[in-house]
Amino acid sequence: MTINEKQNQIIEEFSAFTDWIDKYEYLIETGKNLAALDEKHKTEQHLIKGCQSRVWIDAEYTDGKIIYKADSDAIITKGIISLLIEVMSGHTPSEIIDADLFFIHKTGLQENLSPTRSNGLLAMIKQMKLYAIAFKAKHNEL
Repeated sequence: MTINEKQNQIIEEFSAFTDWIDKYEYLIETGKNLAALDEKHKTEQHLIKGCQSRVWIDAEYTDGKIIYKADSDAIITKGIISLLIEVMSGHTPSEIIDADLFFIHKTGLQENLSPTRSNGLLAMIKQMKLYAIAFKAKHNEL
């Protein structure tokens, strides 16, 4: 499934809910399904700067694709990072770098987060794209 197909699927899932309380509950449930991040990756090196809560992101490059893993100590934030992983994990660095993450606006996610959570969302996206840039450079895809 492409990045855009994954985004459209999330938009469709969000459209099933009419109010933001239900959408927040959906985010919380999504976060509960996020695979656990190994404790060895919960370090300062993997901690996202700019987030109100603590969020750790790790990435590995396997068979030309990036696999992201993450965790957070906040349930809403864990749901947000879970959605980002669902969209971007399993794609090439170039696909991730070039991705227009339109689902964030089409679901109303960014507009319905507190300013600090919204800044955290942007910091998570930035870090995930920085991993993609680093892997692309390291594996001579430039």
